[in-house]
Amino acid sequence: MRQLVDVSPVLTRLGERFAAAGFQAHLVGGSVRDALLAAGSGAPAHDPTPPPGDLDVTTDARPDQVLGLLRGFAGSTWNTGIAFGTVGAEVDGVRLEITTFRADRYDRESRNPEVAWGDSLEDDLARRDFTVNAMAVSLGPDRTVTDPYGGLGDLLAGRLRTPGAAVDSFADDPLRMLRAVRFVAQLGLTPADEVIEAMTSLAPELARITPERVQVELSKTLLQDSPRAALELFVSTGLADVVLPELAALRMEIDEHHQHKDVYAHSLTVLDQAIDLEKADPDAESPDLVLRLAALLHDVGKPATRRHEPRGRVSFHHHEVVGAKLVRKRLQALRYSKEVVEAVARLTFLHLRFHGYGRGEWTDSAVRRYVTDAGDLLPRLHKLVRSDCTTRNERRAAALSATYDSLERRIAELSAAEDLARVRPDLDGNAIMAILGIPPGREVGEAWAYLKDLRLERGPLSREDAERELRSWWANR
Repeated sequence: MRQLVDVSPVLTRLGERFAAAGFQAHLVGGSVRDALLAAGSGAPAHDPTPPPGDLDVTTDARPDQVLGLLRGFAGSTWNTGIAFGTVGAEVDGVRLEITTFRADRYDRESRNPEVAWGDSLEDDLARRDFTVNAMAVSLGPDRTVTDPYGGLGDLLAGRLRTPGAAVDSFADDPLRMLRAVRFVAQLGLTPADEVIEAMTSLAPELARITPERVQVELSKTLLQDSPRAALELFVSTGLADVVLPELAALRMEIDEHHQHKDVYAHSLTVLDQAIDLEKADPDAESPDLVLRLAALLHDVGKPATRRHEPRGRVSFHHHEVVGAKLVRKRLQALRYSKEVVEAVARLTFLHLRFHGYGRGEWTDSAVRRYVTDAGDLLPRLHKLVRSDCTTRNERRAAALSATYDSLERRIAELSAAEDLARVRPDLDGNAIMAILGIPPGREVGEAWAYLKDLRLERGPLSREDAERELRSWWANR
């Protein structure tokens, strides 16, 4: 922790500046925690690379005094968080957030605190979410380390605890429960029993949190290297019932293709496998939020479509259609961008299409439609479909993989001949209007759609053939 300060000239100079004015300044939060994690992993003690993100500093100076101390020192400052005691600054390319000691109280109706300045570092640390984030190292010359709540011990033990009673911490700010879920994935920590009990009893309090903040924490969890254990905690404590009930509803719904697993366990395995494929692809975006959401949610339509069939069979007919609608509705409610919502819903809708491929009986037309319907989502669809095979039957798994290999080969062959990524009618709108002698309008769009459908069905046509087909369609419509 001391070395983290010593290798940063900005922090050293900041500490000297505050000390000369008679104020304390301490590095706190995630950068301290992550420095300890890096040291524990055997990272070099004097790594010259600065920690990612902003560095958090806490001080007994009031916000106006902080601004005064930064004048002539920081390249720029901003005060968007000054109502909460936080002044932002950039010094020699390093971003800092400097916050006055706080001693807040919460009304427990919202998560907005009644802001009150504090005079004690230990009291400031007491109001932080978890002990591993409640450690500080002084920027003064003594580099004093303050760890009043055993954060270092918890970090070494892989344990997640709150500085005070967990029920009080989560009642003050329910978002901390989702942060606990994220830290399971991000830091590999195991919540203490008290933390799990508090999360379970206070899960309904998440309704106080805005969808935007919930979405940020959920996304951060999904984007970690191994989010499965965190998602299991998310569901088992009842948090998912409040913010993502479609995931929790997958438990105990038996998957007709993989009867050794329920759909919930299957979905988590699909997510694991999709992440593996994503990481193995040097050309793919990683981490890929769209792919991970689609892998987790692709079967959410199954509970609503479950039907018991003769001889003990269970079916989920059209669950991809129902699932796409549920995905779109839930992700919109969580305030995901339109692009993310539509991409995940589209992948959910298409994830079963491959199973009609059989042993390769699809016509070239069907292959073209598969590619065209997926559009720029095709690489993700490939990964999702391959990940959706979770059978323990090695022969069946190998057969499914080989069949998808053959589909990808056919796509590559057709793409080389026809540029499937940009399937367009053989005649454009101007040509359609000239041939039919019609002005711009709805009929031009109908003709264009007809020719595109013909292009998908038969492949590229000569201009002569395209004109003949267009005139025939026009005469018979």
